[in-house]
Amino acid sequence: MREILPGVFHWTTPHPKIRIEVSSYWLDEAGVLIDPLVPAEEGFEWFAGRPTSPSAVLLSNRHHYRASGRFAERFGCSVHCNAAGLHEFTHGEAVDGFDPGDRLPGGVVACAVGGLCPDESALFIPEKRAIALADGVVRIDAGAIGWVPDVLMDDPPGTKRTLLAAYARLLEELDFDHLLLAHGDPLLGDGRVALEELVSSGGRTAFELSG
Repeated sequence: MREILPGVFHWTTPHPKIRIEVSSYWLDEAGVLIDPLVPAEEGFEWFAGRPTSPSAVLLSNRHHYRASGRFAERFGCSVHCNAAGLHEFTHGEAVDGFDPGDRLPGGVVACAVGGLCPDESALFIPEKRAIALADGVVRIDAGAIGWVPDVLMDDPPGTKRTLLAAYARLLEELDFDHLLLAHGDPLLGDGRVALEELVSSGGRTAFELSG
């Protein structure tokens, strides 16, 4: 658990299904979690000791529900996902739908991305000049950002065109410096430049699946 920007914390935890490290974020002043798993060392106790207890969970897409239900049960916080992904929650999960353009808890603004799935979203945090991205952009170790492998896309050419158009629109419309990635370490200070370079290059794959 480390504070990467004033009031913004980042941690990684092995995902229980895909068994790789994934990123989660905490907005301290607002009590808002983004794509959370429970940090292995700090546990729930760390959040219980914060000045503001967890009040809301924001999902960058439906697949990032992760430990949201556990946070909701422990702290009574609401969970929010793009309305296009609400069909995923069929086991009694209490999830509120949002639409692109909605202002969410913590002053976060929901932005449409699409491409990989209809509910793929970006979460813009104006006060922190940061934007959280779901699965459309990933980063391996300290490398450059890029797409997931083609095998994880239903229509690789079409998906990439949609992602390029979406990120170009975000760059045009939003003022941010930092990228908070769900898969990979955040890019601080040069996140906008990295996304501009990805878009201008026409995109690239961040890694190839082994085997």
